[in-house]
Amino acid sequence: RFIAKPCAVNLGIQDSGPHRAQPNAILEKVFTSITKSPDGKRLEGLSKQLDWDVRKIQRWFRHRRNQDKPTTLTKFCESMWRFTFYLSIFFYGIRFLWTAPWFWDTRQCWYNYPFQPLTSRLYYYYILELAFYWSLMFSQFTDIKRKDFLIMFVHHLATIGLITFSYMNNMVRVGTLVLCLHDASDFLLEAAKLANYAKYQRLCDAFFMLFGVVFIVTRLGIYPFWILNTTLFESWELIGPYPSWWLFNGLLVTLQVLHVIWSYLIIRTASKALVRGKVSKDDRSDVESSSEEEDVTSNSTKGILSTSSNGSNRLNGHVAGGQWTGE
Repeated sequence: RFIAKPCAVNLGIQDSGPHRAQPNAILEKVFTSITKSPDGKRLEGLSKQLDWDVRKIQRWFRHRRNQDKPTTLTKFCESMWRFTFYLSIFFYGIRFLWTAPWFWDTRQCWYNYPFQPLTSRLYYYYILELAFYWSLMFSQFTDIKRKDFLIMFVHHLATIGLITFSYMNNMVRVGTLVLCLHDASDFLLEAAKLANYAKYQRLCDAFFMLFGVVFIVTRLGIYPFWILNTTLFESWELIGPYPSWWLFNGLLVTLQVLHVIWSYLIIRTASKALVRGKVSKDDRSDVESSSEEEDVTSNSTKGILSTSSNGSNRLNGHVAGGQWTGE
């Protein structure tokens, strides 16, 4: 309210919503009580009842669905909050772990386990991360619902479970490595979205490409060969198969499966960007075009992160406003 919103206004981002649907009591009743996406048979019936063209009724429902979506200003403020948190917690984690022996030698995570001291800096690092992921869990139900809603829900459950479980079992050393690794790419994604909302296309594309590289390197490279290696093999070698070993590693492997899925989406988006010279439409976005003609042309003109909240066509190539493929 006091920082992000003034920044957005200075960047020329307007607090204007999508095109509002023409007031109509009959269609509004159908929308709120029956269905938000009527089928062909119902459209024909409404067309006869109102003496409207079917395409006009389809357009009305499209506008009505889109008008409930948040404005670009609202999404800018949310992304700026997440960017601030991810960036701050990442540098806090790096600064804290730089002097930690287990950052350089993962076998230190298991020496003298479970009798390892819990310092105040480590405690606050854990509590901040846990609180933030709980907030994401709740806000997911109020944000725009996207195609990977279930994947994100599973991810948040796995993350909260891992943070809580590792804290209760004093596996905080390896837990800090997992947290810091995941924060390494998230602030780049939010930076790309901020640039997109502000209509800085080249900066947006650069941040997104950098995010993709960091994400794939950390999630498909460092995570399995550094984190999973120590939790699966080094822990077994040093302290043996402890009772919670299977659950702990099961959650970590679940995260790895999600990493593979998101990496595929990122690579597909990046490949489209290289072909078209811009970041292509986000397959997770549920923002709709304002007309059927736009639905046809959007495949070759819209961007993955569409800046307009009603999904209208942007010939200047600005990418879509929602979250792409991040944590």
